[in-house]
Amino acid sequence: MGSVADKVKGATNEAIGKAKQGIGNATGDTKLQGEGAVQEAKGHGQQAVGDAKAGAKEAVNKAAELANRKL
Repeated sequence: MGSVADKVKGATNEAIGKAKQGIGNATGDTKLQGEGAVQEAKGHGQQAVGDAKAGAKEAVNKAAELANRKL
């Protein structure tokens, strides 16, 4: 999966997790609140993976560009 896909999935999981927490708070459903917190944390992790992939790709591209200049 690419960095953009990871970031989109992460943002989606964060939004759904926050919504679940809000609904859980409004209804007093602690299970739903917990599920929401877990899903939101999963989203944060997915976004971090996407950021890491994008950073790695950028570093590789920059290294390749520098290598090509010196040839």
